[in-house]
Amino acid sequence: MIKQILNKLPRKSSSKSVHNDERSNELDSAVVNSTGVSDKVSKLSLTVKSKSKSNVDSVPASYEALPSFRIVSSSEKHNLFIKKLNMCCVVFDFNEPEKNVKEKDVKKQTLLELVDYVSSVNSKFNEVTIQEITKMVAANLFRALPNLNHENKAVDLYDQEDDEFFMDPSWPHLQIVYEFLLRFVASPETNAKLAKRYVDHSFVLRLLDLFDSEDQREREYLKTILHRIYGKFMVHRPFIRKAVNNIFYHFMFESEKHNGIAQLLEVLGSIVNGFALPLKDEHKLFLAHVLIPLHKPKCLSMYHQQLVYCVCQFVEKDAKLADTVVRGLLKYWPVTSSSKEVMFLGELEEILEVTQAAEFEKFMAPLFGRIGQCINSSHFQVAERALFLWNNEHIRNLTTQNRKVILPIIFSPLEKNTHGHWNQAVQSLTLNVRKIFSDADQSTFQDCLVKYQEDETKEKENIAKRQSTWNRLDAMAVAKTKPMVVSTSATITTTVATSTTAETASTVKQSTGGR
Repeated sequence: MIKQILNKLPRKSSSKSVHNDERSNELDSAVVNSTGVSDKVSKLSLTVKSKSKSNVDSVPASYEALPSFRIVSSSEKHNLFIKKLNMCCVVFDFNEPEKNVKEKDVKKQTLLELVDYVSSVNSKFNEVTIQEITKMVAANLFRALPNLNHENKAVDLYDQEDDEFFMDPSWPHLQIVYEFLLRFVASPETNAKLAKRYVDHSFVLRLLDLFDSEDQREREYLKTILHRIYGKFMVHRPFIRKAVNNIFYHFMFESEKHNGIAQLLEVLGSIVNGFALPLKDEHKLFLAHVLIPLHKPKCLSMYHQQLVYCVCQFVEKDAKLADTVVRGLLKYWPVTSSSKEVMFLGELEEILEVTQAAEFEKFMAPLFGRIGQCINSSHFQVAERALFLWNNEHIRNLTTQNRKVILPIIFSPLEKNTHGHWNQAVQSLTLNVRKIFSDADQSTFQDCLVKYQEDETKEKENIAKRQSTWNRLDAMAVAKTKPMVVSTSATITTTVATSTTAETASTVKQSTGGR
């Protein structure tokens, strides 16, 4: 009581204030000695609440370990649990390793005890306990994230794989807090209806903000915790999906910089896998407006594997979505990045593998128009990856069944590769694909060959005509720009004739009176 009155008094930088501080410390010591552990923790709680503008709290004068759960009675464990939670609300500065070493060790040991307690508790958490748990978690986890490696980096140069692996210096404590939160959410003693008041929308949003952390270990914990929250708190599911969509929109259309896209897609992959059939319009819009446009950013390689899994889940659940997916890929097909083309071709193989024949017929013409261009690519990896599609038995069956449409589209690229591609491996693969169609339908193959030869002949004739026209135009241009040579006598004769004509005209004008 005396301490609270003293804290309300205005403090001045004078000798009197120093004296008051010393007296206050003496009073604090007396309170601790007289009331024991309970008042000590109350003092820690007051310290935490008084710090509102910074995540790093000032360390109390006496920060000592509380008794272990093993040496107190069962009736006292709950109160001790609350006291330990309040004690762990103090946040230390890990950028200075030599500062508060003893206090950091005490907090770490206390956090480990809290994790064990949450794992072994056999009674439901009441509302006060849940409130204290979320307060401790928020004090330790919700913080400003450092932006180390791409603050001044251009978007087209941003590639997380090229940057050094960042390790948060405060991870020894953060890891235990994440483990504590994970076990609390997963615990059967956590009542979702009661906990949703504190694990609310604001809590979820701040948790999602942490996905942009530079530390991969933190993102992995967040991925697991978000998935558990989505599974336990059903009331939050629409909000979580919407919030994650907003992160994707900001990433695609504004920044193209985010560290946690892959982990968020992993969570969504599990969510999509659990969608009930028939799919809701909301989920189909998510595929069309979020997943497909996610193929556009230049850093696609960071999360492509997770993205492919999500897309394939949609196609497996609803075969009619194959047309939407393939046409979306063709819309965002890369034209200047061979590495992205290889990724797109690999994704196409996985999508076609789960595509039914009836849906395949809807988009096969534009699809194999693009594949034909890839077959003719001068980049051997793109050409190889396109020709590898026929190594897949399902795709080979789809193409041979629809050979009358597909073969005329890709026959010209195949023939050009056979006779003119610089890479020997590409030529061998081309001959294998050519043989597949030849064995499947010799008559169609011969028709395509005859047409190809006719087209080649016409093309050569057109080239010859164009060359002849250009030669004729060049000759005409040379003739028009050739300088004319005029003799001196011709110039004199022309001058005399012009002079005589002028004099005659003047005489006639005078004789007629100017009429």
